[in-house]
Amino acid sequence: MERNKAEAILEAILFTMGESVDAGKLAEVIEEDLNTTKEILAEMIQNYQQDNRGISIIELDGAYQMCSKGEYYEHLIKIAKAPRKYVLTETVLETLSIIAYKQPITRLEIEKIRGVSCDHAVNKLIELDLIKELGRMDAPGRPLLFGTTEQFLRSFGVKSLEELPELNAEQMEDFKEQAEEEIQLKLDV
Repeated sequence: MERNKAEAILEAILFTMGESVDAGKLAEVIEEDLNTTKEILAEMIQNYQQDNRGISIIELDGAYQMCSKGEYYEHLIKIAKAPRKYVLTETVLETLSIIAYKQPITRLEIEKIRGVSCDHAVNKLIELDLIKELGRMDAPGRPLLFGTTEQFLRSFGVKSLEELPELNAEQMEDFKEQAEEEIQLKLDV
């Protein structure tokens, strides 16, 4: 394999993995012997040690890992500590509303209300720590039950679920219409 391509492959693997990868596995991927792979990695380590690079490759007991250079730690902290802003799509907000008002609730129950699959929305809400798994329903298949988290309360400025505004019949109709429109859009595609 061409040396530049082997370096690019190793770089992509180490960047993507984010943890140490055994030199033997790296050698297999680039289809080289272990010594040649270690030579390529040693050269890459040397190239990354230049002053104008913010990352480096380190060796850990026969495995290699890409990481940021220690001298840039204070700069990384500035970004890591910065609060993230998330934009919730209409679909995700609708799903969150259903869970907030109907919890504990299963995916199937959410899908019955929305009329469409909710896998993506539920997964996104879990990732954002706005909902969590509360356990399993005592029913066939033991489906997961979902409910809101303390982060949900903080994010929406309420102290308890009792402070959520009441839903009126008109709002429920709007939910149903929007879900039906979403179904129709998916069928038209």
